[in-house]
Amino acid sequence: MVWVSLLPPLSRAQELSLESAGARGGFSSNNPTDDFGQAEAFVNWNLPWRWEWGADWRLQSKLDLSAGWLGGHGAEAAIGTVGPSVVLSHARFPLSLEGGLSPTLLSRHEFGAKDFGSLYQFTSHAGLNWDLGQHFRLGYRFQHMSNAGFASPNPGLNMHLFAVSYRF
Repeated sequence: MVWVSLLPPLSRAQELSLESAGARGGFSSNNPTDDFGQAEAFVNWNLPWRWEWGADWRLQSKLDLSAGWLGGHGAEAAIGTVGPSVVLSHARFPLSLEGGLSPTLLSRHEFGAKDFGSLYQFTSHAGLNWDLGQHFRLGYRFQHMSNAGFASPNPGLNMHLFAVSYRF
């Protein structure tokens, strides 16, 4: 395949390393009847695999872990995620792009009339990070949570989340 030859060679970083930790919170972006909020703490580790283009561009693999609160329609639940993501960055530019997919566990799946169909969900996200100096980062992500059709109903939930984190 031609597109495979366009990818730079995979390089192995030193080892699994703690990258950042922080807090994230936001609100649903679905229709106006979906009034959900989410708040969570998260930790990210750099995985030992990355791709580099020249001296400046890097695609870093990461492992993300989060635990927090999801509330809406008069009900509340614990929410937890763990899964891989990738971050595209440039050495001399403070913005980076991020995307990932995480298996998700809810402590309840019914929120009033809104039923997510299962305690087990999947959360995909795409976002933008802004590094403020060496240790601090602001972030935005758009995320979608659903049970991927493994249960019925499967209404899904779209969220806008904003983050602040400390980079190690």
